[in-house]
Amino acid sequence: IKVINTSIDLHGIRHKEALEKVETELLNLQEQGSFSLTIITGNSSILQGKILKKLREQHKFTYYIPSWNLGQIIVDFVKL
Repeated sequence: IKVINTSIDLHGIRHKEALEKVETELLNLQEQGSFSLTIITGNSSILQGKILKKLREQHKFTYYIPSWNLGQIIVDFVKL
């Protein structure tokens, strides 16, 4: 299985725009196949919460926040 590894940096972007950017990137990657996307949120727990809510409620993607960097969300998707 070929997996696309990429990242998106949300530093300095307003929350509404950041959420739209994440959603667009996730849907584009999903169309291409399996992927691992690192979303760099920095220290904004509010933005992280908004992104996690969207991932859980609207898209059902698998994700985790690595213990070595709490300012990231890593989203994994495997297309079967």
